[in-house]
Amino acid sequence: MNDQVLDQAGKVREGEELDATIVTNFIKNVVPDAQGTARIKQFPGGASNLTYAVSFDNKEYILRRPPFGKKAKSAHDMGREFRVMQKLKPVFPYVPEMVAFCQDESVLGCDFYVMERLIGIIPRADMPKGVNLTPEQGRELCLNFWDRLIELHKVDYQAAGLQDLGKGEGYVVRQIEGWSKRFRDAKTPDVPDYESTMQWLHANMPEQVGVCVIHNDYRLDNVVLDPNDPTKLIGVLDWEMATLGDPLMDFGNTLAYWIEATDPPSMQFQRRQPSHIPGMMTRNEIIQYYCDKMNLSADNFLFYQVYGVFRLGVILQQIYYRFYHGQTKDQRFASFGMMVKLLEEQCRELLKGKI
Repeated sequence: MNDQVLDQAGKVREGEELDATIVTNFIKNVVPDAQGTARIKQFPGGASNLTYAVSFDNKEYILRRPPFGKKAKSAHDMGREFRVMQKLKPVFPYVPEMVAFCQDESVLGCDFYVMERLIGIIPRADMPKGVNLTPEQGRELCLNFWDRLIELHKVDYQAAGLQDLGKGEGYVVRQIEGWSKRFRDAKTPDVPDYESTMQWLHANMPEQVGVCVIHNDYRLDNVVLDPNDPTKLIGVLDWEMATLGDPLMDFGNTLAYWIEATDPPSMQFQRRQPSHIPGMMTRNEIIQYYCDKMNLSADNFLFYQVYGVFRLGVILQQIYYRFYHGQTKDQRFASFGMMVKLLEEQCRELLKGKI
């Protein structure tokens, strides 16, 4: 496989630099046979926690840290993220191997952790040039992607020692109330108020269908594909929002990112993963597939679809709020206000039965 298709880190963004000497010394204290001095690059993305590639002459690692600047510590709990992945690894092999956690803020000015780097393909908005899947391969990738979420939802969280990961029960109510409050707190004058959507969600909350480990940000651009067979997943990344909750709520979150090839331009504008390539299943096909595998009813799935789209809108609005008020100058976030508007329209179209 051509190295050009592998996920590559790039230049570190201005204001987000790390001290290479400090990083070198920290990692060598944990991994004495690491050779040379750390070479640090940064991965694209990172609207929340920041991700760096740390390369030595003989080893490669990933370093994750919170964003720079003032933030609520509870929103970027690196220790929790580290412990979740450490406990999940034995029962869900797609989690990277954890190397070390540092809570001494005198080192980098924050908590951070280091883990193994999985070398592979991360499918961002489009598959990398040179990775051309047939429709049959596209379907195989699609099935493998959803099968890994199903596998996660079937993990025995108590046997894995993850019973303290979250409250579990009462998840549906907490999410609707919590995300509604977060949106109202982060609203800016140039976006819709989402009030009709929030009122509908409050009035139509279903009973919780179960408790399981949920990823809470499972997307195609958060997985690593085998460079020798891009239909297979070798890793699942970004566990910062993992908790115990309702599997259908997690499934609805992931489905909100699933833009089909035939979706209208307003939805194509939002696409950040290659869910449109030939062979990928439609949202309706995925709903039936997931529910069959999980032995759950696919009836009345509208609530979970609307919730997933609404929650995505809130996440983008929280980031856009920072940009709107000058708390970040990252131009990647300039278009988020427009995306929040489009997602509100999508909620209304879903409720009208037009999507």
